[in-house]
Amino acid sequence: MDINLKERFLAGWTKYFPGAELPIVFFYTDDPDQGKPLRPPTRHRCLICDLGRVRRGTSVCFAHNTIGCLGGKRYLGFPQALRPEFPYFLSTGIPGQIKGERFKKSPKLVTEQMKHQLPFAAPARYIVFKRWDRLEEGDDPLAAIFFAAPDVLAALFTLANFDETRSDAVITPPCAGCAAIVHYPYRQLAAERPRAILGMFDISARPCVPPDRLTFAVPWPKFLRMVADMDVSFLTTATWGKVRRRLQKRPTI
Repeated sequence: MDINLKERFLAGWTKYFPGAELPIVFFYTDDPDQGKPLRPPTRHRCLICDLGRVRRGTSVCFAHNTIGCLGGKRYLGFPQALRPEFPYFLSTGIPGQIKGERFKKSPKLVTEQMKHQLPFAAPARYIVFKRWDRLEEGDDPLAAIFFAAPDVLAALFTLANFDETRSDAVITPPCAGCAAIVHYPYRQLAAERPRAILGMFDISARPCVPPDRLTFAVPWPKFLRMVADMDVSFLTTATWGKVRRRLQKRPTI
């Protein structure tokens, strides 16, 4: 991690987004001491809820056996086959056996969608999440994740499009909350044009975030361009100044 970049972004964030919540990042490592280890779960536990402590400043290290959700394991790159009844769980359910979430109209639609959401293998044993101000020189972030209220989200969206000619610099795939902040940003790292991911539309994960927050996850190469553009973008204008003045009036987490 370039410490100069860390400080430069902190200065820019404070200047243009006063009072707004800092982003968090994730990276993979074989060192379990990079963050606070979690105990293996005794029941289902949503990863997005676990990240609340990261957003408050505690770095957290997850291993395969400390992720409390089968989907979380899969979307963070740890081996996890979909259970056979998953298409029914996400859609209509099976009377007397499985309660359906009804996020999709039919099991067939779920099956077809999952063909486009292929898993990846985590490149190391652990995944670490840290808040931006907790980053250290040896860290190697893969994406920046913002939990953003609408005004901040509007600015991030506009900044992501600042140096683009096409209209798909930000994508919004239907997916689990953890997929929106890890799976898709990680996949975008291999793209010729890495795109940002607008997410947290997962109804089951919504209780873990404030009601006015969505996520905006940016693959690292794209994030570096956004940081470099802050001081020459709309953020310096009176137009943004009108919105900027409202940010300090909002609660952070």
